[in-house]
Amino acid sequence: MKMEKTILIIEDDLRIAQNIYRVLQSENFDAEIARDGLTGKKMALEGRYDLILLDINLPGLNGFDVCRQIRAFKPLLPVIMLTAYGEVEDKVEGLGKGATDYIVKPFDFRELIARIHAALRLAGVGRSDAGKRVLTIADLQLNVDTKVVTRAGKFIGLTAKEFALLEYFLLNPGTVISKMDLAKNIWHLNFDPGTNFVEVYINYLRKKIDKDFEVKLIQTRPGLGYILMEG
Repeated sequence: MKMEKTILIIEDDLRIAQNIYRVLQSENFDAEIARDGLTGKKMALEGRYDLILLDINLPGLNGFDVCRQIRAFKPLLPVIMLTAYGEVEDKVEGLGKGATDYIVKPFDFRELIARIHAALRLAGVGRSDAGKRVLTIADLQLNVDTKVVTRAGKFIGLTAKEFALLEYFLLNPGTVISKMDLAKNIWHLNFDPGTNFVEVYINYLRKKIDKDFEVKLIQTRPGLGYILMEG
């Protein structure tokens, strides 16, 4: 039988994650598991999921920060937080970070499934752009599917490598990325300190997305690398 929706479970407790996985499978959902915040964030941003189930107390990156970054790049993707923290302040923070819903552990699986269906129905209302993946920071947008990049509504033409470079930055916002990391992930090469091809492409990209705009998004961290951030 074909699975109707795919759900990502970001939960470090393997027993809980496996129990949720089995329940989702029995309800005709497909599911995948990530057991730390950094892996969960990467999978959520790069994969095609219909809903995220997200624990808060995660190793690597806590659930609040994972939710915030998912929401920045995929504003329509439903995120349900699953947590042992039941205080009103925790719920307010979770919803403030962009969570669609908030369920306190321990919970009844029947309630979980009902909440999932409700979140999916809500996400389906008015989603004419469902399936499009758009990465955004400030007024810069990159559509992963159509390969269109705009800033302040202005179309920006990029080469394939420039597009891949910008996409990598957008998948790692606010993170200092070394030249070695860029060489490995964009060019699939070991970085040679005697070459400057990374700087050359960074300059190409800056001329296209930063030169004509007051706010510069690609910033240099001397001796460390580059970071994409607003302001």
